[in-house]
Amino acid sequence: MKKLWRIWCLTMGEKISDDNNEADIASLIRTFFWMLNVITCFFIIANVVKHWN
Repeated sequence: MKKLWRIWCLTMGEKISDDNNEADIASLIRTFFWMLNVITCFFIIANVVKHWN
């Protein structure tokens, strides 16, 4: 699981610190904003589909 977390963190951008704790916190913040963006896009698309006619 830890390896999967490291891969996820690296896909969101370069490591911001040599300290793993700081890098993990930054990755959690980036993950939160990524999820917020995806959820927002989902609701926008759902609204467009709902009001299509």
